[in-house]
Order: sequence, then structure tokens, then C-alpha cells
Amino acid sequence: MAITNTQSGTRVDEVADGIYRISTPVSIPGGGFSFNQYLIVDDAPLIFHTGPRRMFPLVREAVASVIAPDRLRHIAFSHVEADECGSLNEWLAAAPQSAPLCGSVAAMVSIGDLADRPPRALADGEALSLGRHTVRWYDAPHLPHAWECGFLAEERTGTLFCGDLFTQGGADNPPVTESDILGPSETFRRQMDYFSHTRHARSMIERLASTAPTTLACMHGSAWRGDGASLLRALADALCD
Repeated sequence: MAITNTQSGTRVDEVADGIYRISTPVSIPGGGFSFNQYLIVDDAPLIFHTGPRRMFPLVREAVASVIAPDRLRHIAFSHVEADECGSLNEWLAAAPQSAPLCGSVAAMVSIGDLADRPPRALADGEALSLGRHTVRWYDAPHLPHAWECGFLAEERTGTLFCGDLFTQGGADNPPVTESDILGPSETFRRQMDYFSHTRHARSMIERLASTAPTTLACMHGSAWRGDGASLLRALADALCD
């Protein structure tokens, strides 16, 4: 573990082989919260989630503690939202050989216009080699929200970058846990109801479960280690109850 900014509390932790969680705690009404980004270090490094635009200096400083930021080749995210891609153009400027990496719907409806460079659009089920790591994109419209939503699975380490699924409140969650995150995330969901409640939730979650992840890289709260397929199916049961 390394604190990269003592004032903000931003820290970097390796949560799987070559995959680093960058986390910044913040205060929100009613308690604490965290914004996480995930850095895959490889021949073609990738960051998943950019963080909000105003958080860019903190995230860049954290990335620089692991690799030179200009080495990044892929600036990836789940859907179009400030914490997902708010600092996309700042990253494109910091890493001149990089490009946005997103699903085909996001590329078509938003990123082709919003980004300073054309995106690399991944089709549903398409894989991309980074070197030792391979990521595969899964379309997941409206899960939990946004038509263009989707997720990346890293196949060698069994890591699912699951975005807003399993969002946990709190600002001092451990970097990785094997404890229950479904209960806390369901409590948070019921308070804010940020899911779209699409009728296709169970089938999309089952598809993610079929990747048999052993690490769930959540955007808010701890990453989780264990039988990810079972936990994802428990989430589907909770959503469809």
C-alpha cells in the first residue's frame, strides 16, 4: 500500500497481478465515499475509470507512482458519467499515444464527439490484448444505468471491472476484502435507487457470472476477492426479488 497524497488520502494498492486500485476518499452528505480507478500495467497500459475532472491531478499523481502516465494506451470506462470519464481529455493530453476505450454505443452517441481523439470502440464480446493481460468487453445496457453501459473482464487474473455494481459507501474501506459487500451495497442502493431496474438484469448478470471472476474491481468501496460468480448471482436475486 502507498499513500500518494497525504492531504487527500489517495492511495494505490495492487489487487491482482499487475492491476492496481487507486482510491480517493471524499465526504458526501450522510457519510464518506470513495472514487476508485484501476490501472493495468502491461505493454499497453490501461486505466479503467478516469475519475472526475477535478480529481485528475490526484489520479495522475497516483498513476505516476506506478508507471509514467504518458505510457498509457487505453483510457477505458463503463459508461458516460463524470466519475467514469470526466477527465478523459486530460488523460488524452497526458498520454499522447492513448485513445478512449469504450463500447460501440458510447463511441457512437457520446465519445466520438466529446473526446479529443477518436475512440477505440469494442463490440460486445470483443477481446483486446494488452500484453500479458487480455480484457474483454461485455455490453450491459442500463445495468445499473445508461444505455451505453458495459464492463471489462481481465481474463488472466479473473478480474471483473464491475463499475457501479456493488457500490459501497464509506471512505475507509480496505483496498481488498473477502467480507460481505452485497449487504452494504444493497443498503446503499435502496437509499439512492440508482439502478434502472431493467428487465434484462438477470440475464446480463448471468453472462458476467459466466466469466467466473475471482476479483470484483468496484468503482466505489473495496475490491472483493472470492467466488465472484456466486456473488453476482446473489445480486441478481436481490435485484429481481
